[in-house]
Amino acid sequence: MLTFEEKKAIIETFPQLTAKDVSMKRINYHFEDSLYEKTVVVHHLHPNGNGFVFVADLPGYEVNDKGLVNIREASEAELRAAIADSIRYLSDKPEDEVIEQVPLSEEQEWRNRDGQTLLLVNEDLLWNVYTGLNLEESFESFKEAERYLLEEGFRLYTK
Repeated sequence: MLTFEEKKAIIETFPQLTAKDVSMKRINYHFEDSLYEKTVVVHHLHPNGNGFVFVADLPGYEVNDKGLVNIREASEAELRAAIADSIRYLSDKPEDEVIEQVPLSEEQEWRNRDGQTLLLVNEDLLWNVYTGLNLEESFESFKEAERYLLEEGFRLYTK
């Protein structure tokens, strides 16, 4: 499980979000450019690691009656994906449009449950997925590459 500080650092890589303190040391992150009255993307991020991301009725998420998905056990990749999906939803951007974020590094190691490792590398204008020295796939955006890796059962490996 990511810590409060790790989640906060990931959320703050989305420059379009604004932090606002709420009660009991919790933080909400607002998307002020929302096309809707709803502006809260991250709801009640708590120092214990609990919190929620608004994803409305987007497929692929288990949400409560307010359209919020719990991020207590979310991995870095899952948290980034949920936030990007929320911003896209609130800004009505097309699915393939890149939501500006800053990946933690230009080279990331991803692993699956079988111990297989893939390397995601930002090279020129592409995000390339390598198996050893062999190029497996190329993507035009980090989001596309991340979605592919998640669908294939890989998760970002953090040491």
